Amino acid sequence: MSKTVQFQDFDRSILLKIFPLPLLYVGNHITGLASTKKLSLPMFTVLRKFTILMTMILEAYILKKTFPKRLIYSVVTMVLGALVAASSDLAFDLEAYTFILLNDAFTAANGVYTKKKLGIEGLGKYGVLFYNALIIVIPTILASSHIRGLVAFLFRFVLMYSIVLCSYYNSALTTTVVGAIKNVAVAYIGIFVGGDYLFSWTNFLGLGIW
Repeated sequence: MSKTVQFQDFDRSILLKIFPLPLLYVGNHITGLASTKKLSLPMFTVLRKFTILMTMILEAYILKKTFPKRLIYSVVTMVLGALVAASSDLAFDLEAYTFILLNDAFTAANGVYTKKKLGIEGLGKYGVLFYNALIIVIPTILASSHIRGLVAFLFRFVLMYSIVLCSYYNSALTTTVVGAIKNVAVAYIGIFVGGDYLFSWTNFLGLGIW
């Protein structure tokens, strides 16, 4: 009302402009919850490394970006660490791995398409955030009808806001890498706190290759 934040008023074109962000968000939400439930925290965080590789591939394909060789080598090294850890995962679960890889794909696609939508005339960062949240808010609240679910939704909304802002000022790959930094602490804390991590030296070595 004070014109502090401005973006295009709603019309039929908004749905086409914002698509497929709401679907990617819901897919990311569902697969993230499913994979977190089935995987130990260390393996969840280490398998999230594939998001960085997928983001780089999608940025090259959709946004036509190129990357320096040193960046490519760094990403490949991180993925090799994930493969080493996965090769000796004593609690391997095919369904869990399927969910986490789908979650990686949804996260990567969400980041890249968010960056792409930020360049659409009339939307901007606040338009992308508002209309994406507006479309998903009803189905998300229905799916999260209890208090814990609503609190989780609020946290994910704050996360979505931070991702949009980070993507506005940086590349989708930078946003993904910055988000992955926290996974270092989560992985090592999860070894001692979660209670569901099965130790092996090969797996531990893979967790350490960042």
